[in-house]
Amino acid sequence: MIKIIDYGVGNIQAFLTLLKRIGVPAERARSPDDIETASRLILPGVGHFDNAMRRLNESGMREILDQKVLQDEIPIIGVCVGMQMLATSSEEGTLPGLNWIPGKVRSFNSLGSFTSPLPHMGWNQLRAEPQSHLFLRGFDETPQFYFLHSYYFDAEDKKDVSAKAFYGIEFEAGVSRGTVYGVQCHPATSHQWGSNL
Repeated sequence: MIKIIDYGVGNIQAFLTLLKRIGVPAERARSPDDIETASRLILPGVGHFDNAMRRLNESGMREILDQKVLQDEIPIIGVCVGMQMLATSSEEGTLPGLNWIPGKVRSFNSLGSFTSPLPHMGWNQLRAEPQSHLFLRGFDETPQFYFLHSYYFDAEDKKDVSAKAFYGIEFEAGVSRGTVYGVQCHPATSHQWGSNL
């Protein structure tokens, strides 16, 4: 059973609605017991990095998540801020990230030459890297996804990058390492491409 981690941050209902529409059973996970029975996990997130990390750390689910993801290798996908939480740290805050995929989350504004408006909001093409497992089936050469963010994932090991997009600069829009995946876009609002993902 897919469990969507409900730690008070993220649009859980959007994922439940999407998965129901495509015939995939899913439930909210609000406790360690809920996580225990998961075969796959979704880590949503919106808003500020430190708030999301604080809420997850205080949810009582952090320890079981580390066990399920790192030891039992249950597949998990982080979405938007959920993807950023997979990193080691973020320029948006001071709390440590999960460090499941080493890297730093950076502000587009930290680039002196960056002039595009922020946040990056709207539809954008996503280009999958050849080694990407997330985009193997059902995608044309230029899938379109909906984005809303001002920070981007900068993976320490570029072999962990599974997709890129362009917004003023080319940025890492998808990451994966083992059974840990992340996407910066919002699959639940990305029509057929989100359903395929």
